[in-house]
Amino acid sequence: MTPLKFASDPFMYTEYYAPRGRRRLMELGNTITSQYLSPEDHCVGILGEAGSGKSLIVRGMFPGLQLTNDDEDVYTRPLPLMDHFESGRFRDHTYHMDVRFESAFTQPYRLAEAVRAAIDAGRRVVIEHFDLLYPALGRNAELLVGIGEEVIVARPNIFGPKPTDIAQKVLRSIHYRRMVHTAEDLVCHILDIDYGIPTSTLVHGDVKRGFLLEFEEKPSFSVEEVQKRAKEFIDAKLDVCYLDEHHIRIGDARIYCTGPRIHLRSTGDIQLFAMAPDFVYDPVRRGYMLVGVVAKPERLDDLSDINKF
Repeated sequence: MTPLKFASDPFMYTEYYAPRGRRRLMELGNTITSQYLSPEDHCVGILGEAGSGKSLIVRGMFPGLQLTNDDEDVYTRPLPLMDHFESGRFRDHTYHMDVRFESAFTQPYRLAEAVRAAIDAGRRVVIEHFDLLYPALGRNAELLVGIGEEVIVARPNIFGPKPTDIAQKVLRSIHYRRMVHTAEDLVCHILDIDYGIPTSTLVHGDVKRGFLLEFEEKPSFSVEEVQKRAKEFIDAKLDVCYLDEHHIRIGDARIYCTGPRIHLRSTGDIQLFAMAPDFVYDPVRRGYMLVGVVAKPERLDDLSDINKF
């Protein structure tokens, strides 16, 4: 009996919340690999702005892969993909390339030639800012991963989606993620300095254009007072800056943070910050949630519908 053949994979795309923090981003990358990456995928396109967490997603997807560069440093020069292409021998199974960075040294058409040659040789190429190489490459990736407010995973075919479509979507949404993370760190800082709850002990979670903090017991502090204090920080328009991989600075305060690169430059750029008026009890997790969003307060009127599509 002749086995059935299918023209394309039935999987189209999926979305995740873009989590905060190094560990959670890498864990999501590992999940994407286990659920969506095929051994026959030779071209993986990564899309998103600088500082959105692309390199951490890649580290989670491909543990041990030598990144040629990320937001922290330049690791490998010359680019191994180009070096091996020009030598006529591809010695690695998987290569990494950041098109935005490499375009400063090599013309896109030449990068595209190297990628095509590697793919023809059965190698895999992981390409950050894939949308910038797409016109010269003349083909789509087997798997696209976009990181903005959400993480979008798509398996395109000849009919799309184009990498530019996903890139534009995550570019539009990344500002909300930065607002949410900055507001969340403000609230965590207030809980630390006003109520003695260390930031490092808090359990974080996600809602659409917002955040939640989980407590085993219902806290004694007033949510209204926390929101009032947060708005004082916002109105003060304090500078926000990266310090190291575990801290940011807001004004003069050094604050513990697991995602220090994903913030606004000023607290004054946080718009429409609101918090649920009281703690929300989750009967499944048996915990109490402190919920904040960057949206009009009416969005909190029905908390059971806050994640509405």
